[in-house]
Amino acid sequence: MNFKDNKAIYLQIADRIGDDVLSGKLAVEAKIPSVREMAAQIEVNANTVARTYEYLQQSGIIYTKRGLGYYVAPDARDTIVRMRREQLMQGEMDYFLGQLKAVGITPADLAKLYQAYLEK
Repeated sequence: MNFKDNKAIYLQIADRIGDDVLSGKLAVEAKIPSVREMAAQIEVNANTVARTYEYLQQSGIIYTKRGLGYYVAPDARDTIVRMRREQLMQGEMDYFLGQLKAVGITPADLAKLYQAYLEK
């Protein structure tokens, strides 16, 4: 897995797991790899994966079955969507809208661009 410098690795791993849930690659109640298995797959320290799993568990995206491992929570998809919407609206959207204004893209232009994107 390739990591970016602008975000903690454990959060990037959490984002990847979230992407897999949203895409359906990881289904509700699906077992996810153990900490060691995931660490070996993506070539990171097991402590980093443990931190990721702890974060996802505290967020309500995964849960543990004692002695059996980690599983995708029943409402994981809704939780991920809600969290990502909040992140987008709190930080990234303000910057994005400022850039649109700076380069003169109107709401009508944006609507056309977004519609074209959805039709891809």
